Amino acid sequence: MLSPGGHAVLGTGVLLSGLGWGLGYPEAVDLGAACLLAVVLAAAWAYPRQSIRARREVVPAKVARGDPTEGVVVLSNTGTRTVRGLRAEDFVAGEPVYPVALPPVPPGGQVRARYPLPSHRRGRVPVGPMHLIRGDPLGLGRHARVHGDIETLLVRPRTVPLPVLPAGRTHHLEGPTSDTAQDGTLTFHSLREYVLGDDLRRVHWKSTARMGSMMVRRMVDVSLPVTTVVLDTDPSAYEDRGGPPVFEVAVDAAASVACAVARHHFPLRFLTGAGPLDDDRGRGPDAGRILDLLALVETDPGHTLAAALDALERLRPTDTLVVVTGTTATIGPNRLGRLGRRYDRVVVIRIAPAHHRHPAPSALPPGVVGMDVTGLDELGVAWRAEAQR
Repeated sequence: MLSPGGHAVLGTGVLLSGLGWGLGYPEAVDLGAACLLAVVLAAAWAYPRQSIRARREVVPAKVARGDPTEGVVVLSNTGTRTVRGLRAEDFVAGEPVYPVALPPVPPGGQVRARYPLPSHRRGRVPVGPMHLIRGDPLGLGRHARVHGDIETLLVRPRTVPLPVLPAGRTHHLEGPTSDTAQDGTLTFHSLREYVLGDDLRRVHWKSTARMGSMMVRRMVDVSLPVTTVVLDTDPSAYEDRGGPPVFEVAVDAAASVACAVARHHFPLRFLTGAGPLDDDRGRGPDAGRILDLLALVETDPGHTLAAALDALERLRPTDTLVVVTGTTATIGPNRLGRLGRRYDRVVVIRIAPAHHRHPAPSALPPGVVGMDVTGLDELGVAWRAEAQR
């Protein structure tokens, strides 16, 4: 109920009153009584008002790394008196943010206050709980109440608009699962379990009887080029020199490529050393879902680029392969050469620290395109140049 300053004033008042009374100094008694009176009034001022209702929202709840996002406090006063002296203290990732002074709340009224939230670190960021604090003008009284639950701010990778690289084939054995493509471009791909909303005409009844659950044919559109993106999550592949983490730029680059493919409604396969990032189960690529998943990707020394490429070689090749890493030294030119023979186009994006350049890309085998960049602006320039070749 009392702040540290209030406890100090309370102790001073008791001490002055006791000494003044015992030593016969009425002035000290008066001063001590004034201190005690101030503490009592401060405690009464800060006493919680049940008429105040508060909630906090995170706007927007999903944001690109470094973009502005806010906490919005909404206060409602159901009482008959104006409530003053309120401030909010919120917590982000367990750390308190700067207290936010709130305006007076009139009777029957509602006020809003906004304050910035940090979004410099990619990932899932817990926000809250929020403490609503009421204090007196002298700062002697203090009462805090917890309002609202812990909300989640999802900080996504940054992206740059990119075109889709042209592919060299007209029909492909991989494509998007789709019910809207022309029948002439659909072919059988595999079987999967029935999902509510699937076309019952595609139920495979023999497999359903054998498996004991409904199985449907998974169809693919063979008319569209398929892009495979592989993100290296091995921390040893990235060289940091005191600047921004290079891996964050790699995630941004991979997200930019994947979102470009998804926004053009082309099929996408995304892998890391831990395996496929997502199984669309017939939904097709979605840029928002890809960004949500990449917001949670972290480095892992147990999942290397070589492991991701081993898994990739067990899959049917697609048209374009994009590998995002910090170095190709861990896989060597022979592996890249084999990939270059299996795919129409292979692009290796190597991320270097800011103000640093990779050696000349002479180690890349013929047919493999190398892009050495330090940020998204350079990636956009190099990627557009490759798309115009």
